[in-house]
Amino acid sequence: MAIGLYKNTTIKPPPSSRPNSDPLSLPTLVPLTIFDKAAFDLHVAVLYAFRPPMPSNEVMKEALSKVLEYFPHLAGRFTTDGNGKTCIVLNSAGVRVTETYLPTTLSEQLPFEPSKEVNHLLPPVEGVEEYLLLIQLNRYACGGLVIGQAAHHRVSDGQSMSAFFDAWAKLVRGLNVDPLPYHDRLGITAPRNPPIVEFDHHSIEFKKTDDVPDTPVPLSSIENLSINFSNEFINKLRAKVVDKNENQTGCHRYTTFECLLAHVWKKATRARESHYDEWTQVRVAVNGRARMKPPVPMEFFGNLVLWAYPKLMVREVLHESYAYVAKAIHDAVTKVDHRYFQSFIDFGKVTSGEEKELDATAPEIGNTLCPNLEADSWMRFQFHELDFGGGGPCAFYPSNLPVEGLFIFLPSCQEGGGVDVVMSLLPRHVLQFKKISHSLE
Repeated sequence: MAIGLYKNTTIKPPPSSRPNSDPLSLPTLVPLTIFDKAAFDLHVAVLYAFRPPMPSNEVMKEALSKVLEYFPHLAGRFTTDGNGKTCIVLNSAGVRVTETYLPTTLSEQLPFEPSKEVNHLLPPVEGVEEYLLLIQLNRYACGGLVIGQAAHHRVSDGQSMSAFFDAWAKLVRGLNVDPLPYHDRLGITAPRNPPIVEFDHHSIEFKKTDDVPDTPVPLSSIENLSINFSNEFINKLRAKVVDKNENQTGCHRYTTFECLLAHVWKKATRARESHYDEWTQVRVAVNGRARMKPPVPMEFFGNLVLWAYPKLMVREVLHESYAYVAKAIHDAVTKVDHRYFQSFIDFGKVTSGEEKELDATAPEIGNTLCPNLEADSWMRFQFHELDFGGGGPCAFYPSNLPVEGLFIFLPSCQEGGGVDVVMSLLPRHVLQFKKISHSLE
């Protein structure tokens, strides 16, 4: 498809200071927190599609400049301090915005799916790695707009980017940013005195020095696919995922995410033809905002995610009940509680003086996780309710998953609703997964 490139622009926050009623007093140099260091070291690519009418690019860029006052980390740059440690410098260097024009209608290009080439809708990262946030505004002949985003994960997690986009949309609509982002990273990651490290974080969230590095595969060897699970299917699944032995007074009800994760764990294990006597585990993202004591405001901007590791034998995943697998997931997630988060924060304090940077166990580009999985739930981020003035998105799609075995769960923008699971598998496993993805046998 012919695509017209309008221009590339660096959008910076306005030079005027924040309102005196709400001063934003932040240090110029912000060290990465221990949570930042454990996150993916890459830009996360996401597409948001909006049907017309949509505000003009100039309105979108003007509001983007204003919202960067409230989210200065995204307009900063990575640097190192005097000890060689990675930091974010809040220098208002800005975010890169690319504007394109496509001489077709948006409806002709939907839905977004892995079989369609969408890289032309995403901001290029190669050669512009210094930008912590890149935006591409793709305007269609019908007036529709697709926003391509690439945000560096070591600056913020999905919850934070959800808050950023919501604030940007409010400013486009002429509203105030409310609630305001919460930026007290030092307060959130304050260790105990003395610090008490109760878990082996050196081998759970980070790699030991003698770990054998993974050998990445070419990204062309990893295939992305998206599967929709309707509300009707989810209700049938939930009826199967019932633990009648949980207590004597009733049945334990698992969350929709736990139910669906149990289902796709079973199907992915079957499709991969894993050996019965192998162990398989899922790396499940756990948001710490509600688990820490006192709870951290949901408006906290940064990374505040750790992971649970439910682990079973392949034969258990395949032949035990849905409730059995869901319980393994639920129990592992429950253990990542305030005590675990505080131990991790204390670990950050204990290791802060080490010369060598910690090496996260987060998968790198091209990693193959088989027979394991990585599961992230975006079901509570409210991206599907994002409104720049013309209503919510008609499509929302995390693109180019760079790791085999990565599964992302998100609310579907399809008319029937439900949940979309965007995932990456080796090509030889894709067809079998599709065949059995909706079987409850």
